[in-house]
Amino acid sequence: MSTPTSPARSRFGRRETPPGPRATFRQLLPFVFEHRPVLVWVAILSIVGALASLAQPLLVSQVITVVEAGDPLGWIVWALIALVVVSGIITGYQHYLLQRTGEGVVLSSRKQLVAKLLRLPIAEFDTRRTGDLVSRVGSDTTMLRAVLTQGLVEAVGGAVTFVGALIAMLVIDPVLLGLTVLVIAVAITTVTLLSARVREASHAAQAKVGDVAASVERAISSVRTIRAAGATERELADVQAEAEGAWRMGVKVAKISALIVPIAGIAMQVSFLVVLGVGGFRVASGAITVASLVAFILFLFMMILPLGQAFGAITSVNQALGALGRIQEILDLPDEDAHDRELAPLAVVVGPANEGVRPDAPAIEFDDVHFAYAQTSPQDPADPGNDSADAHDPEPSVTERQPVLRGVSFAVPRGQRVALVGPSGAGKSTILSLVERFYDPSVGEVRMGGLDLRSIDRAELRAQIGYVEQDAPVLAGTLRDNLLLGNPTASDEECEHVLQSVNLGGVLARDPAGLGAQVGEDGIMLSGGERQRLAIARALLAAPPILLLDESTSSLDGVNERMMREAIDEVAAGRTLIVIAHRLSTVVDSDRIVVLDGGRIIGEGTHAELVATVPLYRELAEHQLLV
Repeated sequence: MSTPTSPARSRFGRRETPPGPRATFRQLLPFVFEHRPVLVWVAILSIVGALASLAQPLLVSQVITVVEAGDPLGWIVWALIALVVVSGIITGYQHYLLQRTGEGVVLSSRKQLVAKLLRLPIAEFDTRRTGDLVSRVGSDTTMLRAVLTQGLVEAVGGAVTFVGALIAMLVIDPVLLGLTVLVIAVAITTVTLLSARVREASHAAQAKVGDVAASVERAISSVRTIRAAGATERELADVQAEAEGAWRMGVKVAKISALIVPIAGIAMQVSFLVVLGVGGFRVASGAITVASLVAFILFLFMMILPLGQAFGAITSVNQALGALGRIQEILDLPDEDAHDRELAPLAVVVGPANEGVRPDAPAIEFDDVHFAYAQTSPQDPADPGNDSADAHDPEPSVTERQPVLRGVSFAVPRGQRVALVGPSGAGKSTILSLVERFYDPSVGEVRMGGLDLRSIDRAELRAQIGYVEQDAPVLAGTLRDNLLLGNPTASDEECEHVLQSVNLGGVLARDPAGLGAQVGEDGIMLSGGERQRLAIARALLAAPPILLLDESTSSLDGVNERMMREAIDEVAAGRTLIVIAHRLSTVVDSDRIVVLDGGRIIGEGTHAELVATVPLYRELAEHQLLV
């Protein structure tokens, strides 16, 4: 008896692509019906074109009858030419409308997906790969275009053509029709059985494309590190392996599609041979006329053509549903604030610096806060891997890591500067993330002005907080773009003043574009210290009542650190600061210092008090807090 084996993994521990979520046709309809007026017009054109096509065999039959009788053709030829021209014009205009509408479907799906991505909880980004998310916006949404451009709406006119041809063929010769329907029934049954495999293979192929995008994004974003480590060839091999995986899945889709696409052609050829053979015999026996046989054959071609369109539509729709499953997985995720009303039904909007709410309450207060990062286990290729020993014993959908904060309680009075110090991993940055409500406590409360943060509107909460992250991110674009991120109404004079205050005047001077100078991807055209000062300048320009600075001077030399402290001191007047301290000079300027270790507070007080009473703080101070 064979033992179950674990799912196959890549060299980075990721599982091979699982089936993933499946979208239904009903979930596809909103994207299509968003363009209902145009689609109705296309459907009308399709029906008119179908009627024009159905009239052509009747006129051809009439032409044959007239010629056999030796009468002049007259208006019949001109009518036939007019029908052909009208059909061509309708087909061309209909194609343009469908292509334009298909692009509209892609646009609307991308808008929805990007809007959802930018509103997801921060925890979702902790467990998903950026490249895969970008692939869903770029590649997966493109697949939806095929729904409109490859036969779905045209199937409306095709249905009219099919039914009309079927009725005409029934009138001409029921025997020939019966033989034709038998061949077509076999073709339809085969396509139906294969269509489900197309959807599954398409989803897996799109997932592999997401893997490729994630690998490329990883390699490009770390290209300097990779080259410095001499790992270019190894990284290239990894990306190429992912690309080959995507190629294999694409070939699998092509193989299945290759079985479906020729079915309509085979059905047409077999039907034609049957009709030609049996029809010739029936003409010889006098059961039908030559004109009727010719008309029947023309109607046969007209019936098979929309059938081929229907088969193409089935293939394209199933491919689109495979991609839509990945899109819908993201769209179905709750927004960051989806459960805010459940947490606090009477959410309030608090005024600047919480004045007038509870003037006696601290600006920020932690009350017995416990927190552990939740690690989700998404069932898609972004899954970092199933750690279950048994493939039939899946890991839980959510698991919790080692707790980060354990019963943290402290208060930050209004207008004061509080420094958080402690070894790496003590929970300092997590405290700032909780203040920003990137996460909510597992237990306990974080309060602002005496109010639980969960009762405060998120937008209003964050409008009162300036946050400079540890890695000081800089957005691709210009200096002005970065500065205006938190204060879009600031003038150029204000932007230049805040840059001068953080000693970035040299950056302005070295580029003729001034504030319009490009900073490059992730601010690569700036030094590490310049990126950090630009991030601080962005927060200072917004001038919020509360500033959160996460090791904001760690990349600065002595001169720039002094200028930075002066700039912060200037803007800090009358404001509340929570600073994660990296250097002793930052700590000694604080009104109060909170020492953390292992997610717990082990001491609070001034610099002098802590040096005397807390051994860990004394050790950190002796090493200038360079941890």
